[in-house]
This record gives sequence, structure tokens and C-alpha cells, in this order.
Amino acid sequence: MGNWKDYIRKVEPYVPGEQPREAGIIKLNTNENPYPPSPKVTEALERFSADSLRLYPDPANSVLCEALASCYGLDTSQVFAGVGSDDVLSLCFLTFFNSDKPILFPDITYSFYDVWADLYRIPYLTRPLREDFTIRREDYFIENGGIIFPNPNAPTGVYEPLELIEDILKHNPSSLMIVDEAYIDFAGKPSAVSLLSRYENLLVVQTFSKSRSLAGMRIGYALGSPALIRALNDVKYSFNSYTLSRPALEIGTAAVLDTEYFAECTARIIRTREESKQILKELGFSFPDSASNFIFARHEQVPAAFLFEELKKQGIYVRYFNRPRISDYLRITVGTDEQMQRFFTALRMILQGTSENRN
Repeated sequence: MGNWKDYIRKVEPYVPGEQPREAGIIKLNTNENPYPPSPKVTEALERFSADSLRLYPDPANSVLCEALASCYGLDTSQVFAGVGSDDVLSLCFLTFFNSDKPILFPDITYSFYDVWADLYRIPYLTRPLREDFTIRREDYFIENGGIIFPNPNAPTGVYEPLELIEDILKHNPSSLMIVDEAYIDFAGKPSAVSLLSRYENLLVVQTFSKSRSLAGMRIGYALGSPALIRALNDVKYSFNSYTLSRPALEIGTAAVLDTEYFAECTARIIRTREESKQILKELGFSFPDSASNFIFARHEQVPAAFLFEELKKQGIYVRYFNRPRISDYLRITVGTDEQMQRFFTALRMILQGTSENRN
């Protein structure tokens, strides 16, 4: 008789950023939007009938998919919605990456990719980014079972031009390519959505968690050819037909329709990001040019691990990754102007203290 413990699936899980519960914490560690959702979201919540919760939600997520299709100039058959982009990406791994050939993604990237690959027993190869954290396109001109990377990348914030994405697509006509655009709305640069009409093997995944301030509601979506979306739905309906709740569908639709607030909110974050870059440079930090709502920075003299712990003592949380090639970096979410001022005040005090100790 075998031991039941021998049959438990063992994986190295994804580790999310800390979620502190203390009051007064400045939370710059999980790339949440520092501003509230659209006022139209509040209005949708006020109109929502609690009595409707006794009914199942629409399994097709029709109202949200229609709003997203209209927003991107696509047909509803090209839109798939799920419980946050993590849920959508996980389904993509399960649906599309079933070859015995390895899938490809960067060595420094969203740390859920290798977790899903291990969970679903998908072979994979990581391709090393250049020293400036950009993709070496030739690394993806090899036989593979699929390709995935974020753009802008996480945790580096680097944006890759559409010309590079299209070149990789042209070299991989038999492979599915997923571009994970969780941060694209902060880039001020073109989305890979514009390539969908020319490449049936391209899938673009986005989220409501960042630019639409709905991380707590968990809404994500994929855009692609009708064939790809049908395949995703087939897998979804195989184990969970009712993915998004009724409140999520109404709130998500309201957020999509408020284009004016969306543009205003993202512009504020971009403006604060650019101002923060300048201050970080003055304080002795270097970083790749960020096209996201965070900055991936290292100090020339003070270790990132030390800064991480000292900032936490001041009630300021940033993200530290103790991993090869990036252990000298902190990922700093762009907060409100007031939050960033408090962050920089604390950072100056820490740096001044280390400078005095060295002298």
C-alpha cells in the first residue's frame, strides 16, 4: 500500500507581496493603484440589488465582454474575461501550452510563470535578458511550445517595442505567443492589441487591477482571435462556468465605460512616476526606464535589502526580490504625491544615516 502523501502534487508556490494590516502604512509593494476606482463604479455599487445575489451570474460575462470589445474595436468573440489576469493566464497555460517542446519566457519576469509551468507539468526554458533588462529577440527564434512575457516587463518596468514583438511572431508562426500587458496603460506606448488583426497566434492579456483601481474585485481579460477565445472558453466551461460574480460584471463594465476618469488617473500616475525618477537619480539611484506604475531601482552604494528593512521600520513597504541578478534592486510602486513625498523623506533620512556611518 502506498502512502497517500506520496500522491500530493508538490510545487514551489508564488509568493505575493506583503499585505500589512497596521494603520498608517504606506504600501508601495504590490503595484496597486493609489487612487479610487471611477465614480461610475460607486454608482454601479449603489444601484446593485443584493437580492440578485441569489441568482447565478451570466457565465458568458456578456455585458463586460461587449464593453471591452467596443473599447478595443473588436468583436465580442475576441474577448475572454476571468477572475483577474492571473486566472486568465493560468487558463492560458492549461489551454495552449500542451506540447512536449519547452515554452519560453525571460529569466527576470513575472514569477508566476514558472509556478504555472511546474503545476501543469509544462517544460520551459528561461531566456536571459540583457544587462539593461531588454529582450534578446534571437533567443526566441528557436523551436518552442509557446512564448510568454510581460510588456512592460515585471519587475523591471521595461517596455519592448511592437517591432520586436512582431519580429518574434514572424519567426514563430507555429507557436502561440502571449503578451501579458498588466501595465500597458502606464506606458504611453502602443499595445500589442494593434497586431491582433494580423496574427492569429497572438493573445494579449490585461487586467483591471492596476490602471482601473479594481485589484480587490479581481477582473482580467484576454484579447485574441475567435479560435483562441473559443479554446479558452472550452477549458473554462470544463471546470468553472461561473467565473465572474454579478457585482464584478456590473462594476467592471462601469469602469470600462468611464474613459475620461481612466485617462485622468493614469496620467496622474505617469506624471508622479516621472517626477519620482528625477528624485531617485538625485539620491544616487539608477534604474531601467520604467513604462509602468513602478520603478525598479538600485542604489549605487547602499544594499537594497538594507533599504527594504529600514523603510519597513518607517511604515513604508516596497518590494524586494532576493534573486540572482536583481538582489540589488527595489521595486517601488508609484503612490500619490503625498505618499511619494513621505517615501522620499524617509529614504533621505536612511541614506543620510548610512553616509554618516561610512564617514
